[in-house]
Amino acid sequence: MIGGARQPREDGPPPVPPSHQGCAIRSVRVHLPAQRGELRDRHEDGHHLHHLVWRLGPGVRVCSSAVLGGGIGPRAWILNAQVPGGYPRLDPDRHLAEIAASEGLTGSGAGLMTAADVAAYTTGHDGGVTATVTTGLGVRGWAAAPDVDCLPHRPGTVNIVLTLPAALSDAALVNAVATATEAKVQALLDAGLDCSGTPTDAVCVAAPEPGPDGGEPFAGPRSTWGARIARAVHTAVLAGARPARDLS
Repeated sequence: MIGGARQPREDGPPPVPPSHQGCAIRSVRVHLPAQRGELRDRHEDGHHLHHLVWRLGPGVRVCSSAVLGGGIGPRAWILNAQVPGGYPRLDPDRHLAEIAASEGLTGSGAGLMTAADVAAYTTGHDGGVTATVTTGLGVRGWAAAPDVDCLPHRPGTVNIVLTLPAALSDAALVNAVATATEAKVQALLDAGLDCSGTPTDAVCVAAPEPGPDGGEPFAGPRSTWGARIARAVHTAVLAGARPARDLS
């Protein structure tokens, strides 16, 4: 399963300020099974950082809330990139495209960012579903909270990437994102944390493109594939959240 980088489009983001143009990115591969991504090591602007790459190849579509390539559609790759705390750039989509290009990725992809240590990723597996999670909870809180504009920003983000072998309908893909989010919140509570996540959490669900049958119609927590998604996400998030609780 899996390949590809996106080149910046002519109708893409506005020009990058000179201080952010042409940053040198050098990455090397740290081998991991493809279903949970390849862990990559890079040096960028004096920082030692990591990112995970899924080379999906043809015939896969992704439903995601990613900053680059979000929505539902065919995607050749997924990238989950670590950035420094206090991230200074205002063009995260272009930055992700630069990292993707450094990997030789081509075609349309989905890109996520996090200030969490990507090398400390956690995984959960259930019935063919793999959940890969990077957990940063420095700015955690409840989704239904009072106005928090005055609170200082701190790095956070729980990024969830799901891969599964079953094709899902459009509705089921959206349902899968909801199910993954429910399982994430359950895991955070089970870890003893009083939060539903961070303001910048993101989810990607990668599944084969459906055939004439339209794919699996359901992915709620009591459906076959939804239940597997929920258990895989719960396992991965719980493993990542427990250290965050211990550091609180």
